Amino acid sequence: MEQRLTAILPCNDLDRAQAFFERLGFSREESPDDYRMLSDGLGGFLHLQPAVEGWLTPGRNPFGLYLYRKDIDALAAAFKGEMIEKGGPGDKPWGMYEFTLNGPDDTLIRVGWPTGLRD
Repeated sequence: MEQRLTAILPCNDLDRAQAFFERLGFSREESPDDYRMLSDGLGGFLHLQPAVEGWLTPGRNPFGLYLYRKDIDALAAAFKGEMIEKGGPGDKPWGMYEFTLNGPDDTLIRVGWPTGLRD
């Protein structure tokens, strides 16, 4: 195995969170029911763990994730009507073509790809 960094995300509902990330192309690796290890087969790894009571206050979740994916338009179509920006994905001043989602427990999820690398 090569070196990698994996995000560990606290969640109030592991089943709901897993279903959300499955829509983004992740699948569950062998893991216990109370701790979910997910990967997307493209280098993305995410672990979901139960949140400690009181950690996640609706509307005040401090956690965020950025998913780099080439297929932005296809993913945006799958999440049509759920994006924070109602106009869909777009080029941002920081050089990314991206869109933003309100993920499980109000986790900020940005999905993007560098503007200069788009086909």
